[in-house]
Amino acid sequence: MTDTKVKSAITGALTAFTQYGSFDAAALNQQFETVFSSDEDFLTKADLLDAVFDDQPQLEELREVFFDLLMINFFSEDVKKLEDDYLETPEWEAIEEETLDRGTELLNLLLYLNECEDEDIEPELEDYLKEFLLVDEDEFQDEYRIYEPVIAHQLLVESPASEVAKVAKTIVEDSEVKELFYPMICFFQNPEAGEDEKTAVADNAVNKPFDMAVLEILLSFK
Repeated sequence: MTDTKVKSAITGALTAFTQYGSFDAAALNQQFETVFSSDEDFLTKADLLDAVFDDQPQLEELREVFFDLLMINFFSEDVKKLEDDYLETPEWEAIEEETLDRGTELLNLLLYLNECEDEDIEPELEDYLKEFLLVDEDEFQDEYRIYEPVIAHQLLVESPASEVAKVAKTIVEDSEVKELFYPMICFFQNPEAGEDEKTAVADNAVNKPFDMAVLEILLSFK
């Protein structure tokens, strides 16, 4: 099964990637749906997902964010078919170890949005950083290091998209949040963004197809 929010996120991301780029990603919607709804185990599904991207190099920059979606779908749907404590088992630990270098920080953000829905609260950047990632706690200094560019520029949630884009371009290349910085901040500026707001985000985007695809994923989860 594919979780309804994940299904919506896939469609939204592929549509945006098509709308703002030069490749018809939307035509692959059914292929991704087949992978996500498959009854195969997680690592097999990851291989099936990679096979779609291997066949479509124009879509490469979405590979790891779609891996995040596959992981979220596993937590939301696939795990229901397994034992209650599956995520505590050596089998899952081995999968986590094998996929350590996969995915992006988008996974944490999607987990946070799920938590917001469960607790019926509005997503806010400060809440995400301090209450979910616990960046102020001594034992979570890895998160602090990763999110340092976001922590340093929290005030951008009150700024126009053009200012967010300026800062996004200055973030060092090897930062784990560099690519996600612009769509993440723009999302937190307005988690209920309508068409006018999305147009403003697109007009100032650093990498239009990718940024708008990620924004659509986040809006779908909201």
